[in-house]
Amino acid sequence: MTQTVAVLGTGKIGEALLSGMIRAGWRPSRLLVTTRREDRARELHTRYGVESVTSAEAAKNADVLILAVKPQDMGKLLDELAPHVTADRLVISAAAGITTAFIEDRLTSGTPVVRVMPNTPVLVDEGMSVISAGSHATGEHLATAEEIFGGVGKTLRVPESQQDAATALSGSGPAYFYFLVEAMTDAGILLGLPRAQAHDLIVQAAIGAAVMLRDSGEHPVKLREAVTSPAGTTISAIRELENHGVRAALIAALEAARDRSRELASGNG
Repeated sequence: MTQTVAVLGTGKIGEALLSGMIRAGWRPSRLLVTTRREDRARELHTRYGVESVTSAEAAKNADVLILAVKPQDMGKLLDELAPHVTADRLVISAAAGITTAFIEDRLTSGTPVVRVMPNTPVLVDEGMSVISAGSHATGEHLATAEEIFGGVGKTLRVPESQQDAATALSGSGPAYFYFLVEAMTDAGILLGLPRAQAHDLIVQAAIGAAVMLRDSGEHPVKLREAVTSPAGTTISAIRELENHGVRAALIAALEAARDRSRELASGNG
């Protein structure tokens, strides 16, 4: 944690990374941020003790640059950084659909680039960040990215060719669970429960199921079978889910998300 890290773009994901690094032991004096507004800069300084700088200053003074801007803003940011980024800097992109090649082509030849796809649970330190190396990134560069993003959840290394699939499963994944909780809450209301009670029942069931999946080491089929007694309520519900093609719909949905990620990565967004 002796390197200086600059977070360029301090929206929800950028701030989550910033706060996670500080909780993990990074000194605020080793962290820089860029903001669009002066009041935001003051807010982050008050909250975390970090200094706000320009993009050019970040490129000159930081060892690691984390690009946490929206994908549509990446081209402009790279134009600002290009004259100042030398090949001894590590550039980490957290922008969906932006390839390492896109970034490498706009920076000094040989600049190491690492691509990371975090998801929104980084806001509560339960994120999943999928990490891929660009053509000049080494194992040491990947380890640095893991150290940073490991402060806000888990990390997983994959080849960049798998990033679109990982985006479909992990990057967009929380939305699918929110969608299911919304539908199950509506079902609970239809069955006669007040909305607040239906919500609490489903959320706790989701948390409990997730912890069991994480900690038991059991295959999800075995955990489901443990709840599914012969001629019982659960198997009746499972039959209806299968009759309505829920499994096939989920597979098709994730394929659509993967395809859309590929479109964004190719610039056809």
